[in-house]
Amino acid sequence: MQFCDKCGAMMAPFKDADAVKLKCRSCGYVIDAAGSLKVSQKVERTPRDKIVVIDDDTVPMPKTSASCPKCGHNEAYYWTVQTRRGDEGATEFYRCTKCKTTWRNYGG
Repeated sequence: MQFCDKCGAMMAPFKDADAVKLKCRSCGYVIDAAGSLKVSQKVERTPRDKIVVIDDDTVPMPKTSASCPKCGHNEAYYWTVQTRRGDEGATEFYRCTKCKTTWRNYGG
């Protein structure tokens, strides 16, 4: 991260012809970025990357009454995960205690 010598604001990189330069976001001051930038790769994450799948049956989990979409059994383990933004409801996951089918319910 580079800061402007004139006003102290953060400078942003931009490409000018074939050279990369830094430009102040406040006052517009421009400098050559040769040797001062480090290139990195941004990894895109999806909510699915945060989902934890529990395959270990030895972990004690709470049970609730929920109808399994596969076998119709009325008891399931449940857990919640915040898979979306913080101001939205958590996603509820259920696993049938009989056939082990797992499904989800997006919270409201």
